[in-house]
Amino acid sequence: MMSMTFGVSSSVTLLFDFWNVQGPAGMVLSVFVVLLLTVFYEVLKVWRVWLGNSSKLARPQSQYAPPPPSRSDSCAGLESSPSESSLTPMESHPPVPNTRNSWLLHGIQTVLHMLQVSLGYILMLCVMSYNTWIFLGVIVGSVLGYFISFPLLGQI
Repeated sequence: MMSMTFGVSSSVTLLFDFWNVQGPAGMVLSVFVVLLLTVFYEVLKVWRVWLGNSSKLARPQSQYAPPPPSRSDSCAGLESSPSESSLTPMESHPPVPNTRNSWLLHGIQTVLHMLQVSLGYILMLCVMSYNTWIFLGVIVGSVLGYFISFPLLGQI
């Protein structure tokens, strides 16, 4: 039966039988690998947000403008009300977006989502080994990944 409390041992089995860590050198290497996986997880999150923002910028926005002023004196107050004027479309029609590019972008976002979810579950299972060093590797990797990747999102 596996222990359900955190320990600081340098021997642990992570995810698969072949990833059997024995000794301090193997533990340092395993923590480094888990740390890099966690940094990659954070970069995937930013990449998906960036793709979502770039797809919104690429889509044409429909233009709305107030209706032309009316010459009738009896309905002038009702026709210029904010609710009606904000919903009246302009004469020009926006161009139709390229559906092939939108499907390609959606496919890329789907693959990135699959990778992010899978990597998240892998990291969760690593933490569930209840090894303190592996847990700290995930925490430090998350902090480092966030520190590196999210400021880049503001520059894009």
